[in-house]
Amino acid sequence: MCSWCWGYRPTWVLLQKKLESVVDIHLLVGGLAEDSNAPMPEHMQGFLQQTWHKISAQLGTQFNFDFWSQCQPKRSTYPSCRATIIAREHNKEQAMCLAIQEAYYLHAKNPSEVSTLRELAESIGLDGDLFSQQIKSDKVNQQLMHEIAKVRALPIQGFPSLVLAAGDDLFPIRLDYKNEQISYDMISTIIKKIDLNQN
Repeated sequence: MCSWCWGYRPTWVLLQKKLESVVDIHLLVGGLAEDSNAPMPEHMQGFLQQTWHKISAQLGTQFNFDFWSQCQPKRSTYPSCRATIIAREHNKEQAMCLAIQEAYYLHAKNPSEVSTLRELAESIGLDGDLFSQQIKSDKVNQQLMHEIAKVRALPIQGFPSLVLAAGDDLFPIRLDYKNEQISYDMISTIIKKIDLNQN
């Protein structure tokens, strides 16, 4: 539910294809906004709409602004993070990420609502009743808290972010929203240096 992550998605898809035979890719949820049933403050709604316009102008990313009139926006992204963690257990993490993003940015649906997330879970082949139980479970919440703590310990400044892990070393990777080659070249250079040092 980070709009810059949505803007980065086409480039990320291209980068993943190039990296398939180079590194193992692990997605981590970042948390972003804690659980809340309170309506999103109007100033925050205005800020996010401006951000959507900015991303659309810079990257050509598609947004459905009907979301702001048809839904009750909430500043709450933890439910989507939990949904992603549940989907990961079924090897459907990326499918859930895409379903959440398309629901939010293209179809004016609210992924802060568990009912929306259940619909998305069923759309990617998960059992709706089981999903509804899991998303409220202590186990999934503990997984989320653990993952957020892990992300906060990484050398990143915000989302989206890329980090190359090699042994105990963590390398922040430069990210370009329009050119996957920038990140790919940096990753390749670091890997070559590591290989040289090991030899």
